[in-house]
Amino acid sequence: MLSRTAENLYWMTRYMERAETMARLMMVGYRIGLMPSSGAGTRSDWGSILSAAGVATGYTEQYGEIDEAAIENYVIFDRANASSVASCIARARDNARTVRTAVTTEVWDALNGAYQELRHLRPGDLPFLCDWTRRQTALVRGAIEGTQLHQDGYDFMSLGYYLERADNTARVLDVKYYVLLPTTQRGGGSVDNYQWVTLLRSLSAHRSFHWTYGGDYAPTKIAHFLILNKTNPRALLHSAEETSYHLNRLARAYGQSSRAQTQANGLLARVAEAQIEEIIADGLHEFLNEFIVENGELAQSVADSYLFGPK
Repeated sequence: MLSRTAENLYWMTRYMERAETMARLMMVGYRIGLMPSSGAGTRSDWGSILSAAGVATGYTEQYGEIDEAAIENYVIFDRANASSVASCIARARDNARTVRTAVTTEVWDALNGAYQELRHLRPGDLPFLCDWTRRQTALVRGAIEGTQLHQDGYDFMSLGYYLERADNTARVLDVKYYVLLPTTQRGGGSVDNYQWVTLLRSLSAHRSFHWTYGGDYAPTKIAHFLILNKTNPRALLHSAEETSYHLNRLARAYGQSSRAQTQANGLLARVAEAQIEEIIADGLHEFLNEFIVENGELAQSVADSYLFGPK
């Protein structure tokens, strides 16, 4: 496969996963806003959401003061924000259009349909907008899984999904560190169960957590579920396993290993050997930050090994 085609497929899925994460982060902020505030209050909560989304600087430069309506517009609709839902869907569609013959009709229709529908949406109903985004991204992912040949193009699409998802899950979980924990407590402290349930719901993991652990919403168990439980499709360990799997497939298909493959296998080994008690004791934020950095370095190695670079 040409590296340019691989690049477009890879970024197509990264942008769709990023759009979903922006919607999930906004729902975290919305639900936190419905709870009695602790610490610095609503302004601090939304500021933490913007920081986790990686758009705090851009928002401050454009809007200045924290305002929920302005944040909704900036994160969902504002094309000046490269990580907004609108920007991500448009860029995913552009990448698919560039390699139109490399994606199935069903994948293109799902992407193009989302782009066309978004043009008719307006701010004002944040829960609806977030649910809409999640539905559209699920349609695209379902079309990929159900209609694309599972060849090297599929591997690059999957790499885009799992590298982005790993980064995003770590960032959403880090919101808990900054917002959901009382300001005087470290990771693993006693928190209200509803706050932890909010985090699980934001990742569509509430029911699956209940299936796995029952009704015991202990912080350590929730952290374990989101980091180390490989059966959870949004856990860091699951994403690391899938990233390693698809890079190993590419190495076999092309008859050549890569630095990215070596890094992915190393990251997987480190996460798989981790113990949640040690993660909490050493600092949840520190672990997540280290993971985000390593995952970012891995993504760069994928670009260096197979692609032209960020797009």
